[in-house]
Amino acid sequence: MSSSAGDPSVVIGLLDGPVDTRHPGLADGALAPPHSPPPDSRSARHGTAVAGVLAAHRNGGAPGICPGCRVFVRPIFERYGPAVSGPRDLADGIEDCVAAGARIINISAGFTQGGLHVEALAHALDHAGRRGVIVAVAAGNQGRVSGSPLVSHPNVVPVTSCDGAGRPLPNGNLCASAGRRGVRAPGVAVETLAPGGGVSRLSGTSLSTVLVTGALALAWSVNPAAPAALLLQALSGPPSTRRRIVPPLLDAVTLVRAASSTVPEPWP
Repeated sequence: MSSSAGDPSVVIGLLDGPVDTRHPGLADGALAPPHSPPPDSRSARHGTAVAGVLAAHRNGGAPGICPGCRVFVRPIFERYGPAVSGPRDLADGIEDCVAAGARIINISAGFTQGGLHVEALAHALDHAGRRGVIVAVAAGNQGRVSGSPLVSHPNVVPVTSCDGAGRPLPNGNLCASAGRRGVRAPGVAVETLAPGGGVSRLSGTSLSTVLVTGALALAWSVNPAAPAALLLQALSGPPSTRRRIVPPLLDAVTLVRAASSTVPEPWP
């Protein structure tokens, strides 16, 4: 976070619940478009918490990682429903984020695994990959060793949770895709914003995922010209070298340094 507060050219697509954009802890102009969910909405609590990790003021009670970036909020949950989405809603949301210029898409959502529209989701993720968009996805909190058409897609970075010492949490899902291409990040009592103006602490892979998204956003803010492939390799290493289900720990410093190393020399 000392390297940058974020660059407005780095747009983050947030596929989550609606966000209380009236929260005084959010940085001015960081979120678009505005939403005004009811404070007691479960989906709004989730969406506001995830957005707060990215876009809260640095000098507030729960400082944001990259308040200088722009966050495109694309709600995908039922207004009062759980943090779970179907493949069609995810596909539409991914396409909308790409169209809005997102360079990173954060999906901190559960996934209903049905046969319908799974192909549409794969096409949307393919489209994001062709456009150089990095898609960070929460692996889930059921304590399972299993994948899904979402986390198993080759253009996705699956994220699972760990404690403050880096040990994987027992309820964080693991899978072969996470082991090959993913990363783990802290997911215990992450301090963030709550609808209505408050602050709360949440745990789970949703919070771990947005920490990874924030680190990617800061790396790209240091050097917006850095290729996505370089950031992905710095994030989790070459996939071919990994044969395990537990992904490596997020190393944000290495990520930012990798982006910095590709900054062109100044003209004499």
